[in-house]
Amino acid sequence: MHEQRAFVLHTRPFKENQQLVELLTEDQGKVSALVYVGQSKRSIKKALLQPFLPITLALKGQGTSLKRITTIDATAKSFPLSKDHLYSAFYINELLVKLLNDEIACEYLFSHYQAALLALSQGLEIAQQLRQFELVLLDELGLSFDFSPVFAEQPKHVVGFYFLPEEGFMPAYQYSVNKITTPWFSIEHIQSIAEHVLDGKVLVHQGAKHTFKLLMRDVFNHLLDGKVLNSRQLFTKNKR
Repeated sequence: MHEQRAFVLHTRPFKENQQLVELLTEDQGKVSALVYVGQSKRSIKKALLQPFLPITLALKGQGTSLKRITTIDATAKSFPLSKDHLYSAFYINELLVKLLNDEIACEYLFSHYQAALLALSQGLEIAQQLRQFELVLLDELGLSFDFSPVFAEQPKHVVGFYFLPEEGFMPAYQYSVNKITTPWFSIEHIQSIAEHVLDGKVLVHQGAKHTFKLLMRDVFNHLLDGKVLNSRQLFTKNKR
């Protein structure tokens, strides 16, 4: 029986004391599977089906049929997360559930997911961890940024750039910025972000950090195609 490491991304009740579980697995990527948890509130399986708990499991099922979890065990304690660091981890989970295709191996992404949980559990800067993970996820989705246009010589009327997922970075001209319906960003900020992503330079400028956040939000809003992220609402509710 093949066992693999995994994390629970999301669960919901199914029929006859079963749960439908969305998993991120080391070998098969995102997997949807059923598991029988029984009627007891003290069900061991139910206790193990928690987000941010490192587990190993075995799956049964071939082809397009819905998989079933046959064995499941915890390999360590849950990552200790609280407040905004917890909401950030939920945000990462939601992105994976909504954007990853099923059963496509993504070991690199799995590794970075664990690294993100570890960093968040250690209380490290949230923005940095989220941007790093978002970049890895975009790579997995085949949507890496091409920053070459932002370093090309530009006409004097170019004041910044906006990003179109299908076309990349497009110049924003001074005389037309009021007509651009998508956010546009200063050349200096986008160049700083490019140097951070490509060369590993530390992004220290607060304005550039904010631009990076807005850029990634714009990109993921496009990919989500109107799907609402409940985790974003957690941040808002707890800021009141």
